[in-house]
Amino acid sequence: MTDLSHPGAAGRGIDRSQAIYWGVAALTTILVFGPITPIIFQAFLDKPLYDDSAVVTIGNFTRLFSEPGMAGVFFNTLYFGALTMIVAQVFGAVMAVLVGRTNLPGRKWLGEIFIWPLFVSNLVIAFGWFTMYGPSGFITLAAKTYLGGAPWNLYTVTGMGIVAGLSQAPLTYLMCLAAVTKADPLLEDAARSTGAGPFRALFSVTIPMIRPAIIYSAVLNFVVGIEMLAIPLLFGGPSGIQTVTTFLYNAGINAAVRPEYGIVGAAAVILLLVVAFLVWLQGFLMKGAGRFVTVRGKASRPSTLDLGAWRWPAFLFVFAFAFLTIISIFGGIFMRSAVSFLTPLIPFWKVLTTANFEHVLGSANYVRSIVNSVLVATIGAAIGTFFILVIALVARRSDFRHNRALEYIALFPRSLPGIIAGLGFFYAVIWLPGADVIRGTILVLILAFMIRYIPVGFGAIAPALAQVGEELDRGARISGADWWTTVTRIIVPILKPALFSCYALLFIHFFKEYVTAAFLYQPGSEIIGTTMLQLVAQGDNGPVSALATIQVVITAAFVILARRVMGAKIYG
Repeated sequence: MTDLSHPGAAGRGIDRSQAIYWGVAALTTILVFGPITPIIFQAFLDKPLYDDSAVVTIGNFTRLFSEPGMAGVFFNTLYFGALTMIVAQVFGAVMAVLVGRTNLPGRKWLGEIFIWPLFVSNLVIAFGWFTMYGPSGFITLAAKTYLGGAPWNLYTVTGMGIVAGLSQAPLTYLMCLAAVTKADPLLEDAARSTGAGPFRALFSVTIPMIRPAIIYSAVLNFVVGIEMLAIPLLFGGPSGIQTVTTFLYNAGINAAVRPEYGIVGAAAVILLLVVAFLVWLQGFLMKGAGRFVTVRGKASRPSTLDLGAWRWPAFLFVFAFAFLTIISIFGGIFMRSAVSFLTPLIPFWKVLTTANFEHVLGSANYVRSIVNSVLVATIGAAIGTFFILVIALVARRSDFRHNRALEYIALFPRSLPGIIAGLGFFYAVIWLPGADVIRGTILVLILAFMIRYIPVGFGAIAPALAQVGEELDRGARISGADWWTTVTRIIVPILKPALFSCYALLFIHFFKEYVTAAFLYQPGSEIIGTTMLQLVAQGDNGPVSALATIQVVITAAFVILARRVMGAKIYG
């Protein structure tokens, strides 16, 4: 029999397992709360936290709420977040039901299209909406030319909220799809046996049963809305509309003389508290989710609702949604990258050019941003996967007495908006002794991204870990193996598919991230997202579209590779 015991472990004075437990717990706590601590300190200091003469004060909060227009900023944020949530929930849930439970024509390929936006940043999506539906957008000009006017205006809070909601609908779709396809068909059959028609059974039985998915995605979309930067910055900036995130961005980075550290810290703390409350509310509302469990030990397959004469009208509705909110958005980005200017008045093939790509690929700064993005995603995802794996093993498969606390700490970044994470790391590297050595490097970007997306990776590994029987652990431990030997030789090999999925998810999130990096990058550590932010501010739309196209192509290639070669499970 193979000896699984750690060579030389007996007789040593140090328990390797306990050392790993405490080391992982300490490192996780430092990395998670390290960036938050200086923000809280800064919120209560009258000067920058690196200034030794700074004294404690609550004046920053007083100044914040007395700032002209600040009440409007908070109102805009809440209204924008609420509208984002409502629009996303309505369209996402409807699409999930139509694709997941009906005989809708083309539902397989339509379902694939619906998840495209989840693979790219909302900065790319926002630019796509600007290209097609902005004041001089392709579809806007076509509507003005051939229809006499365009009935939309994206430069209002309502317009921004609708755009954000339609952009977030794929997230609701994905979460509701998983629930609606697993609903017990016997419940619908029972309703049908009492005389209910197919639509009555669907809306009276099935849709209420997916309430947990609707609640979870609703709160998540509200959180995404109030912490979103790209859409409020792109559409709100020109019209003078601010949300909390754009206020933090402008006051912290684009301040005319020097950043208002105190006010920025106070606003960041308020945003952090709001998001933390919403995440808590999400968990509280999900406490009763067990009442909605319909998948039991007995195998069952949900029946498909026959739409009858409504099949093709439903298809036209779903296809119109996919075309107007997804296909046209990506198509607009691709077209704009390949032309000198984009207008419906001139056939695009008459203005084709490679100048945008030549400009991007001929610039050392732009090429470096592409290379840095690939490096951050490739290396960062590998480091993050290993770190999250160890956290999950300690939290879920060890006798560490603080394992539950470790899991709560690891999942806390769900409450950490990207702009707060970036701001916190920015404060930390200028405040903590010795931390300045990583300032302006891609290492600080990797650390910031890794901490922010621990919950994403944990969500990929923990369910697979729960499916591994604990008798495997006990068998190895009885034979004399210590904890680390047991998990590395027995548990980890079984988790390979989940680890591939974790790596793929982290790669995608790291590659598309830009908000967290906004405060952290310096010349030499640019990534695609931060370069796009600069170019958007300059109105240089050609290079922006070229960079966005490159980002989408690289992401698409990776997703195909991850799915077909690595067998990774990405977004369901």
